[in-house]
Amino acid sequence: MEPLGKQGEKLAVKFLKTIGYKILAQNYRCALGEIDIIAQDKNTLVFIEVKTRKSDVITKPFESIGQRKQLKLRSLAEFYLQEKEVFDREIRFDVLSIVHTNKGNEIEHIINAF
Repeated sequence: MEPLGKQGEKLAVKFLKTIGYKILAQNYRCALGEIDIIAQDKNTLVFIEVKTRKSDVITKPFESIGQRKQLKLRSLAEFYLQEKEVFDREIRFDVLSIVHTNKGNEIEHIINAF
């Protein structure tokens, strides 16, 4: 069976496509770490963190993204922008919080999360 995190990322990509995002990269890796999804929403470049949990967890998945993780994601985004020579685009950070339940999956999309 596929790991929960990978299942969540597949669901996230499917969800993002249905709302009109163009997926530019999945699991972008560099020396600093990894960004789950990089997408385009109209003219905005969006760096997306996906958090997936089972329904028996008390806290929401997005609550695990603290200040340290936010700073790391900003550094990763800066690296990506320099590597791809992207200098004139608006950017933002979204979070997709996915909870697996007995009734299916609950997806919460937090636009401009930090």
